[in-house]
Amino acid sequence: MEAIATVQAYTALGIGIIIGLGAIGACIGIGVMGSKFLESAARQPELTPMLQGRMFLLVGLIDAAFLIGVGLAMLFAFANPLLAKLAGG
Repeated sequence: MEAIATVQAYTALGIGIIIGLGAIGACIGIGVMGSKFLESAARQPELTPMLQGRMFLLVGLIDAAFLIGVGLAMLFAFANPLLAKLAGG
């Protein structure tokens, strides 16, 4: 019984780390990309529509990578394969 509690505790810590670092990375990446977009739009305003489309595409990709991490964390939260193996299932 103590082993199950230990696995649940480490799983909770892992979930927090996965979601926290993923959110921090996505925020930093989107922030840097947004600042570079504004710099380039100020330098060459005629390229703004092309750069804006590419920026939104990359925002979606960065956000998708974070959401994949959230999905993986939810897998461990609700259907933990480690607990199933430990419980003998």
